[in-house]
Amino acid sequence: MSTLTTPAPKTTVPPLRVGPHTVAPPVVLAPMAGITNAPFRTLCREFSGGKGLFVSEMITTRALVERNEKTMQLIHFDATETPRSIQLYGVDPVTVGKAVRMIAEEGLADHIDLNFGCPVPKVTRKGGGSALPYKRNLLRAIVREAVTGAGDLPVTMKMRKGIDDDHLTFLDAGRIAVEEGVSAIALHGRTTAQHYGGTADWDAIARLKEHVPEIPVLGNGDIWCAEDALRMVRETGCDGVVVGRGCLGRPWLFADLVAAFEGRTDSFARPTLREVADVMVRHATLLGEWIGEEARGVIDFRKHVAWYLKGFAVGSEMRKRLAITSSLEALRAGLDELDLDQPWPDGADGPRGRTSGNNRVVLPDGWLKDPYDCAGVGEDAELDTSGG
Repeated sequence: MSTLTTPAPKTTVPPLRVGPHTVAPPVVLAPMAGITNAPFRTLCREFSGGKGLFVSEMITTRALVERNEKTMQLIHFDATETPRSIQLYGVDPVTVGKAVRMIAEEGLADHIDLNFGCPVPKVTRKGGGSALPYKRNLLRAIVREAVTGAGDLPVTMKMRKGIDDDHLTFLDAGRIAVEEGVSAIALHGRTTAQHYGGTADWDAIARLKEHVPEIPVLGNGDIWCAEDALRMVRETGCDGVVVGRGCLGRPWLFADLVAAFEGRTDSFARPTLREVADVMVRHATLLGEWIGEEARGVIDFRKHVAWYLKGFAVGSEMRKRLAITSSLEALRAGLDELDLDQPWPDGADGPRGRTSGNNRVVLPDGWLKDPYDCAGVGEDAELDTSGG
């Protein structure tokens, strides 16, 4: 006996406006340390057909102002990238202002995103990352300096719900963002204490959207497939989505997202292992070209191997072998030994990347005593790490 089901209503989402830039469909690649470099952004853009917004991995403002060699490489954009989006992390309003003015005056990017979402203990213990919005006056000062220094460049910000369930900050932070001229806000529906564990609170995204109707609100958290993105928009009313861990080892997710938001049924959602292997080699090749040395590119690619192969029938010894390759030839040879005709495996669309949760949040002494006192945040809070 067959059961009739009512298809989900078509989700119509207008283009996202970020200052002078139109993002259609409203899909954004989340900044991820060591992941969203130029090669990975290239892959994602190729699958999306150039549609969407692809943000650089996080850049520390102090390192940018000091023109650190590694940092200057990280802000390199391919000639085809438009708009060019940089995410900045900073704890000192003056330094943030200098970094933003440097970007604007030297034409280094077309859009600036501010990171207030990093939950890493070595950042929060210094008062940075997702700990910072608790200090409302400091948050306001940083955002004000950024917006003022950016001139005509749009400034957006990404944040979490708060430090923990007893210290939620997202509504106050959203209002500060509106008052200081931020163009859009992205909310990861988790607290610092949750890290990447548990389930993202999409209700918080809906509450933020209602709280700051003046500017676009983007939702982030637990988007593992295109239908998740459409469901988030339907359930929260958000203006777009930010995708992070869901595209690890799956840059073709952006093809699915574009197709879904445009109401099309064609996609790359179920590639065979042969197609996945081709993407793996392409990714490693791009990394080698970007770094300037094939071996270093393949070594950098190693962390992606498990994500790409998740769910496929690949023995543990072969997985280990592929994860220690240092040449494109060895990578391709190893992949060619696999049963490349394997279809996309069931259950491979779920969580990937970091999933730890319920962590003790490490904060500066007395941090929670006064949400307005800005004392205790120093330059050493600016570390070369990311998250959100």
